[in-house]
Amino acid sequence: MDNQKKAYIYGLSTVLLWSTVASAFKLSLRYLDYIQLLLYSTLVSLFILSFLLTIQGKTRLLFSYSGSQYLRSLVLGFLNPFLYYTVLFKAYDLLPAQEAQPLNYTWAITLTLLSIPLLKQKIGIKDIFSVFVSYSGVVVISTHGDIFNFRFSNPLGVALALGSTVIWALYWIYNTKDDRDPVAGLLLNFLFGLPWVLTTGLVFSNVRVSNPLGLVGAAYVGIFEMGITFVLWLSALKLSENTAKVGNLIFLSPFLSLVFIHFFVGEVILPSTLTGLALIVAGLLIQRLKGRPA
Repeated sequence: MDNQKKAYIYGLSTVLLWSTVASAFKLSLRYLDYIQLLLYSTLVSLFILSFLLTIQGKTRLLFSYSGSQYLRSLVLGFLNPFLYYTVLFKAYDLLPAQEAQPLNYTWAITLTLLSIPLLKQKIGIKDIFSVFVSYSGVVVISTHGDIFNFRFSNPLGVALALGSTVIWALYWIYNTKDDRDPVAGLLLNFLFGLPWVLTTGLVFSNVRVSNPLGLVGAAYVGIFEMGITFVLWLSALKLSENTAKVGNLIFLSPFLSLVFIHFFVGEVILPSTLTGLALIVAGLLIQRLKGRPA
């Protein structure tokens, strides 16, 4: 099997797994509060990332970095997993999965906007249009299609879902200057983020879980949202002849996710959700279009 076929297999596997996590969030939150879900999924992800680094024979890297790199993990670990997943899981707690998932998917548009002040990047007409199209989709989803009255279904949930995109975009902007091994760097970020997660769990929640199904859900999230999919996606990008060939597969994820949300969570998918998601994805595709060569 050639590398490009392997890249597609890894890429499609990642997209399929990512498409299930919105359902996993919502199902897990039936048995756990959002802080418990954060705590136990983070612990599982730490185990998975440690295992992956061990089988790669790279555990020595954890002790080989400079003080400034460990300080970077302290900052990044606060952003992800702690702050990002706290906000995201609370959004899923307040919103139907079919709303929270597409809203969170706009993080790439948020990344473009934040790159202007933080990375001093310029924004063109195409980017402005892509932002307008995507956030039109946000309005359609958040108002259930009642865009003229501009009445949001759950203002706090919508604000948190959109806020999670800001945190995630900030995480990736600050991560662009990180030249460490990706798995080792992510593991260190999670290790440095764990005290925040654990303290929040002890102070604002109950670490005891009454229903073991909640732990099953947290394990699924820890493995497939925070852990192994990261490595699969990196492998797909590395093996692909052109990153765009694999990268474009990601646009399948939100639509597949709605299928899983319907059948596993039991939500009736609203026409406004499909329309809004189509607008969000259209905006992202516009953003990827290459301009005409001069």
